Amino acid sequence: MTEHGSPSLQDMDSEDDFMSDSPSGDEIDFDEGTQDSDIGSIEGDFDQDHDGGFAYDKDIFTNPQKPYEVDYKVLSPQDIQALQDRQFQEVSSIIELPPEQTAILLRYMRWNKEKLIESYMDFPERVLEEAGLGASFAETPHTKTVPGFTCEICYEDDPELRTYAMRCGHRYCVDCYSHYLGQKVKEEGEAARIECPSDDCHRIVDSKSLRLLVDQTVWDRYQVLLTRTYVDDKANLKWCPAPECEYAIDCPVKKRDLSRIVPTVRCSHDHSFCFGCTLADHRPAPCSLVKKWLKKCEDDSETSNWISANTKECPKCQSTIEKNGGCNHMTCRKCKHEFCWMCMGPWSEHGTSWYNCNRFEEQSGADARDAQARSRHSLERYLHYYNRYANHEQSAKLDKDLWLKTEKKMTSLQSQSNMSWIEVQFLDTAAKALQACRQTLKWTYAFAYYLERNNMTVIFEDNQKDLEMAVENLSQMFEKPVNELAGLKVEILDKTTYCNRRREILLTDTANNLQKGEWSFNVTL
Repeated sequence: MTEHGSPSLQDMDSEDDFMSDSPSGDEIDFDEGTQDSDIGSIEGDFDQDHDGGFAYDKDIFTNPQKPYEVDYKVLSPQDIQALQDRQFQEVSSIIELPPEQTAILLRYMRWNKEKLIESYMDFPERVLEEAGLGASFAETPHTKTVPGFTCEICYEDDPELRTYAMRCGHRYCVDCYSHYLGQKVKEEGEAARIECPSDDCHRIVDSKSLRLLVDQTVWDRYQVLLTRTYVDDKANLKWCPAPECEYAIDCPVKKRDLSRIVPTVRCSHDHSFCFGCTLADHRPAPCSLVKKWLKKCEDDSETSNWISANTKECPKCQSTIEKNGGCNHMTCRKCKHEFCWMCMGPWSEHGTSWYNCNRFEEQSGADARDAQARSRHSLERYLHYYNRYANHEQSAKLDKDLWLKTEKKMTSLQSQSNMSWIEVQFLDTAAKALQACRQTLKWTYAFAYYLERNNMTVIFEDNQKDLEMAVENLSQMFEKPVNELAGLKVEILDKTTYCNRRREILLTDTANNLQKGEWSFNVTL
């Protein structure tokens, strides 16, 4: 219990539900020529809301969105730094503390500036103490020589030794202080909560002190880490998961809505991913279904399913037996017990009419037969969807090879015809359409695996079939010899447009029904 019996800041710190409502799932008219690569390309300004997020001005969205798209904004490192600086200055002017101390308070309060201001106005000393900015015992920090000083880290006592202490008063030589800060930043990856070198002090080193003591390399790394901390602390911001990508995404989709929205976003380097789980675009399947499907594919559950469908235990010695022929007369190699594969009863009771299986009416035999049938059906159903999923996944893994192949085709076509480089771009357009459609088809099979059968499922499968046929037709045309491609340009462009349209129809239908809660699944989302 703290001063006046009030709760601590940590008790008060409940993270607000993040981001504004998602766009409506109502279908809207849109231009046929709008490409999927244009998703989320938004121009305009964003106003900050009370906790440092963004209040979206609907006037900035000049292009109508499709039902399977979401609002988002791409942020560069410079954008993120500007957002932080603006909040530092704004809050600093209200609570009348230096910006570097305000920064520590904001990071401690996870950028909820309203809660920080309210808490600080009520209990300033407690807020400073809990955030690591406790009572001050020294003058404004600066480096200086102190007569008779001995550094407690290196035990150097040179009269000309430069020293430094924060307002907590714990003084060390500049070299030891700099080495300590460099180790924290470069080796431990710490930035936001670097504490005073003293074991008994929890005061946080502010940016002004660190800038005074470290070299440019450490300072640059420190700034990068602080930027990462800002994004990691805010639920409405996420880094693009692509290697070496420096962009972050601000998306207004709430976490609780991920069961009815698949928030696919794209950074300025054209990396497309799901904002909810940061996996590659997995529309139309929601994140929870994707998680279940990937786990099912990765673990040994289907190996167990196969064993259950194709093996049984000897009724006498319980040894596992695999049926290796068509005959149901089984003999255990271990104990030599003879039994019926169908009903698991003794073979001696079957005589020459084993196919009538007079033990059928026995509960144990019926249970074994039913379990076997269910297991086989479950396995066959899984393999139906998995094989098609894996086929499109393999195609997706060849995306890089497809691009290299396409580029060579474009170069070859240009040299063999009178077409310019601009004119052969239809091959690149077709290749991108194939990749996008295959990625979508891949996840339609995971989606379909968990769907309950009803009239809507039939419509979904019809859309899936139409898209698959369109992709196969375009793929076959795309594989034609280079000398035939020039004459097929118009037809390839038509097929490309058709593929994009079929994909659009499928995603629109699934997104609308997902947002309305119309789909029924055989698992809980």
